Amino acid sequence: MSDSGTAPQDETFEPEVLESREVYRGAVWSVREDRVRYGDGEIVRQYIDHSGAVAVVAMDEEGRVLLIQQYRHPIRERDWELPAGLLDVVGEDPMAAARRELAEEADLTASGWEPLVSTYTTPGSNSEIIHIYLATGLAAADEAFARTDEEADIRLAWVPLAEAADAVVAGRLHNGILAVGVLAAERRLSSGRARREA
Repeated sequence: MSDSGTAPQDETFEPEVLESREVYRGAVWSVREDRVRYGDGEIVRQYIDHSGAVAVVAMDEEGRVLLIQQYRHPIRERDWELPAGLLDVVGEDPMAAARRELAEEADLTASGWEPLVSTYTTPGSNSEIIHIYLATGLAAADEAFARTDEEADIRLAWVPLAEAADAVVAGRLHNGILAVGVLAAERRLSSGRARREA
């Protein structure tokens, strides 16, 4: 409970943007610079203008979550992640994008889909919001997808959900989206069990 007696909640706040310009255009995203009226003055902020993304906590009937490992150049590591991808198809529904990414990255489909949590990845430096879904009722996709570049050597691992959560808390898994998704899934499923047992 917060000091005000209500649960904390983010709030929309839109100061006047006096000027906004693209200062760099990349292959995947661009960098913008905004001049903003803030308080009694102005501030200038540069940030990555991001299309948004989706990720999938894919759970099998044994309570294991699918993790994928791939090389990420900015951190020079092959980190463990959830199947995920950009919202880069204009007008595509996020859940449809999540279905597409699960098929493309893991050659899987799922019959059960539910929104799990949405989160901003690094709001101090980019506008990316990622929508994370829980996928169950898994089956092999009709076809395997051809993968290139970093995705060509993706490794897959099925890990018990509690073990994955323990690895996050112990600092063995560092990917933020994986951490949010795994911990949210563990919380969702344990809350469901508690309600059924009550």
